Amino acid sequence: MGKKRIITKQGDAPSEGAAKTAGSKKRLTGAMLHIDASFNNTRVTLTDKNGNAVFASSSGSLGFRGTKKGTPFAASKVGDLVGERAKAMGVVEADVIVKGVGSGREPAIRGFMAHGIEITSIKDKTPVPHNGPKARKPRRV
Repeated sequence: MGKKRIITKQGDAPSEGAAKTAGSKKRLTGAMLHIDASFNNTRVTLTDKNGNAVFASSSGSLGFRGTKKGTPFAASKVGDLVGERAKAMGVVEADVIVKGVGSGREPAIRGFMAHGIEITSIKDKTPVPHNGPKARKPRRV
């Protein structure tokens, strides 16, 4: 058995304009940016005003491995990527909610702001224990 030849008509080819629209179809003007900065990683999520996630990224998903994931440089790259995607969606202003004590808190915001998106408010939602669980008993040697 040989190769089969498939003959197509000239009009059946897909249009070039359909393949070039790689941008997002969803349009947002206002959004919320959630930054979770731990010691080991920095996660950034862009949501609409209702809290529905639109886009998320982390320093681990950008290729940083090990201790480099928790660095301010990795966090700025994550903020830069999310800011680029947000600008493509048409985001003009955003509220920022920061959670965690890692070193990527401010660099993620700066990387996001580099694309001309206005930050209307910054809230710190870092969980703080009110005395917390019972401490371990001292070790006897």
